[in-house]
Amino acid sequence: MKSMPWHHGNITRSKAEDLLSKAAKDGSFLLRDSESIQGAYALCVLYQNCVYTYRILPNEDRKLSVQASEGVPIQLFSVLSDLVETFYSPNMGLATHLQFPVQKEEEPEEEAVTTVVGSTEPVKCPPQLPPRNSKEIQGGDSRGSELACSSLGDTYLQRLQHIDMSNLPEEHQKSIEEYFHTSVSLDAEQVQSGNPSLPHLKKLTMGICKQLNSEISRTLPTLETFQRLLDQQLAPGIGRLRTQVVVRKSPSNTVVPFFQAKTAVFEWAGYDGGHRRSLIPPITFEVKSELLGLTTKMFLKVDVETGKIYFKKYKDGPEDKYFVHNKILQLVKSQKVAKLVIMLETEKEKTLRKEFVFDDTKKREGFCQLLQQMKNKHSDKPEPDMITVFVGTWNMGNASPPHSIASWFQCKGQGKTRDDTADHIPHDIYVFGTQEDPLGEKEWIDTLKSALRGTTNISFKQIATQTLWNIRIVVLAKPEHENRISHIFSDSVKTGIANALGKSDQLTAVPSTHCSPIGRNQNYVSILRFLNLGDKKLNPFDITHRFTHLFWFGDLNYRIELPSTEAESIVTKIKQQQYQELLCRDQLTIEKGEEKVFLHYDEEEITFAPTYRFERDTRERYAYTKAKATGTKYNLPSWCDRVLRKSYPLVHVFCQSYGCTNDIMTSDHSPVFSTFEVGVASQFVSKHDPSRVSQGGIKFMNCVATLMTKSKTKFFLEYHSSCLEKFVKSSEGENQDHSDGSIKVRFGNQLVPIISDPEYLLDQHILLCVKSTDCDESYGEGCVALRAAESSYTEFHITLTHHGERTGTLAGGVQLRTSEGKQTEKLYDFIKVERDDSGASKGKGLDLINKFALPSDITNPSYMGVGFKSGGVTDRGWSYSMSPKSGSGGGFGGRDQTHGNTSPKKTANDRSAVRSPTGKASDNGGKPAEMFDNPLYGSMGKGGVPRGAKDQPDPQRSKDQLTPPDPIFSFTKPSDQDPDRPPVPTPRNRSYTCSETKPPSSVNTASASAPLHPPTYTKNPVKPSRSEGGMVQTTNRPHLPMKSRPGQADITPTKPKDYRDSSELPSKLPLK
Repeated sequence: MKSMPWHHGNITRSKAEDLLSKAAKDGSFLLRDSESIQGAYALCVLYQNCVYTYRILPNEDRKLSVQASEGVPIQLFSVLSDLVETFYSPNMGLATHLQFPVQKEEEPEEEAVTTVVGSTEPVKCPPQLPPRNSKEIQGGDSRGSELACSSLGDTYLQRLQHIDMSNLPEEHQKSIEEYFHTSVSLDAEQVQSGNPSLPHLKKLTMGICKQLNSEISRTLPTLETFQRLLDQQLAPGIGRLRTQVVVRKSPSNTVVPFFQAKTAVFEWAGYDGGHRRSLIPPITFEVKSELLGLTTKMFLKVDVETGKIYFKKYKDGPEDKYFVHNKILQLVKSQKVAKLVIMLETEKEKTLRKEFVFDDTKKREGFCQLLQQMKNKHSDKPEPDMITVFVGTWNMGNASPPHSIASWFQCKGQGKTRDDTADHIPHDIYVFGTQEDPLGEKEWIDTLKSALRGTTNISFKQIATQTLWNIRIVVLAKPEHENRISHIFSDSVKTGIANALGKSDQLTAVPSTHCSPIGRNQNYVSILRFLNLGDKKLNPFDITHRFTHLFWFGDLNYRIELPSTEAESIVTKIKQQQYQELLCRDQLTIEKGEEKVFLHYDEEEITFAPTYRFERDTRERYAYTKAKATGTKYNLPSWCDRVLRKSYPLVHVFCQSYGCTNDIMTSDHSPVFSTFEVGVASQFVSKHDPSRVSQGGIKFMNCVATLMTKSKTKFFLEYHSSCLEKFVKSSEGENQDHSDGSIKVRFGNQLVPIISDPEYLLDQHILLCVKSTDCDESYGEGCVALRAAESSYTEFHITLTHHGERTGTLAGGVQLRTSEGKQTEKLYDFIKVERDDSGASKGKGLDLINKFALPSDITNPSYMGVGFKSGGVTDRGWSYSMSPKSGSGGGFGGRDQTHGNTSPKKTANDRSAVRSPTGKASDNGGKPAEMFDNPLYGSMGKGGVPRGAKDQPDPQRSKDQLTPPDPIFSFTKPSDQDPDRPPVPTPRNRSYTCSETKPPSSVNTASASAPLHPPTYTKNPVKPSRSEGGMVQTTNRPHLPMKSRPGQADITPTKPKDYRDSSELPSKLPLK
């Protein structure tokens, strides 16, 4: 927009502040698009080292006005240029009149650099594209027109140098080169003269398709005869079997009508793929078991369809000893070896513990997945609480797929793969992403369905498809889930050269040998800002907060950051499987570590070779060099194809596999697969009378937002959640300048959920957004899981982000009140992972852990970023300091208390210490604190001291003590005014940013209300210690439960036993 160089378009607020700070002149200004209101603008002005922001709003007649100081007459303008020209005059209600427009920065172009052998200087290519508007060419003289046409031909010839045409016939190559050398300019001249027929291009295509036309003439009558045969009516009243015959441009694809005919027969006969018939055959595992100190061989046979597991001494032995699915209580996986503990229920309601060692962890995972499938298949729940999702990405290289692609969705090849025993376990949802896909949409979907039907015997249903150019996403689901899926959204964002090329998978439009990650990062930000998916009411939040689980996958085109001279060394390290050395130079790993892209996304450990760039038809050699007229082009082997994920806090998500195939070789990319088991929340239907259920409550206390900005505007919080009737706006927070230049704002609010049942409420999340009162723009968004406050008052610390960038933090506490009720056991609670005792004996046989020490188990290791191999805790963008619960209710009278994400089968006298917000533990009748059975929710050591925090000095805690939570807090229905009513912006409210040179203004630091804690609050989140897991003395174990007796009042709500707790083993723990 040359006439308005001060208009910077949709740049971010922080970018505008940076540009004005660089200008460093009073009266410098720029305009940007408003982030909160479509069609509005923000006028940013620099004065005395502060940036003032004024909103420019359109009225009903699309006239523009500036929200300046009060008392200044409002003026309306039709165009922005007139508005800006007017405010060059002084005394117009701005901090200072406009003087120096800040020019729009030229975006750095990502140039492709090709190394020329024997040359010391790089050659830059390709040249700039010619003007897209033909009228501009017509406006010049004939000489300019000729130059434009010549430039067009040169451009395409340069592009042609970077396209692999080795698989094309030689005569076709010559014809294409000749066209772009001479004929394309002639066609362009005719277009300028008004003749759009492109005769030379038609001549070229007819010459290329000469053989194709003869092939169609030969095969088309056969296909038409076959179609007429299927079109004939079989019998009166029976519909015809129709199959659409599609003429393909390749003789190898003429068999497509036969597959379509097969599909038509299936549909006519009512065949649904047999998804309700036997799908998974019985599978036998060979394991080792210890009996009386001797290791013996055993066989475990799993029959998913009948719901039984057989224990046999011989592979062909009798099957008289078995347990049905509802008697299999728990699976506990060892972390160090391929050992598995199976908790079983005997006929006399006693628990039986059996330990087995598998050949490897992959076999054990296959066994666990089969048992999980069995539990799910025979569950009496109307809706699933956990599903498995396949996510695959493949750059097809503009080549048709091979005859079989089964290894892709069966996760066979390199990396973290599935065991053969899990081949027949179908996933609930399949998501296929393809790039450079040469097939039509229907043909590709039919190919996927046919391949899945051949392996799983299920006719999967198409849920969604989105295509942009040759980039496609296909989503398929099991037939039983078709009616459970709703609110399907699809959208695409164009990125690349002039936003003209489809790049939703972040492919790069520039052919380059050295790919800078800057363009990839910018594509990510563009997609994040402009992809319009999900609930439109969540306008302040991008897609990273609109969905419980988000998967980002595709050919992201990040490369290995090494010079081309290291090509041979890279290939050598790949052959030696020294992947970690290469991953240290992986651009995505580097950029992600520096928080420049994919902030707080997770990616499973890469244990497979780079998926690009192979020689076609083989996976033994990388084609990293290519001879061009301009020199030798290098494409170093790289992990271009990736799958990343991001989920809400405290939800179940576990990666089962992540790798690439070995046998699909039609492209220079290998397909990448990944599978996940994810927890889902179904639509909740309360079983209680709403009139008799007590009202629930959510109370946020001591909340302090630390914002990385020096804006002096007032802020407020917005709360969004499906558990709220509508979003809630807080009152203005109290600002306080901080020594590091940031701003701290204090908030506190009470929310009323629509349903107070804990079964529903503990699965919900609250989305929070910090907004300014003057321009209603977001300064950061975050998410808080209500499950964190399941037991009592819980402190949280979350990272605030905006458009993928870190903008600050929000710390505080949340307290939850629910009605009476209990939670049902989740399917993902069926399998747990134990942390082996580091001091356990390591002798022969299976005595690998101290059997008299209770292991600390994790329902989901990825909750806290605990990796099995690394053993570290990563920054997930959130942390909670969860404390154990009191048996007396702790201010939540009548609530059915369970702790953590555990089964409802908790013991009746399950009590533990109640910790105050300062981190101190109360005595609870002089009894020692109980060990948490899930360290995610606050692993506790002796005396109730949180692990990982026991070495912190108490004086610091007393100094930073918080305002204690209310033992019982009451809620009143919010009125239509005051706290929940959004603050109305006035012309007085202005946003301005102070630079580092301006002294901080005096701000009243006193707390405005009682719930807000003192400004010295520096609470640190409690994180479980990995090294101390499982080291609990038997003297700290709780009493075994006592059954309720008639006429005797229960102190706490009675619950069934939790057989997963190893303290229930009568043979291993002494009774008190």
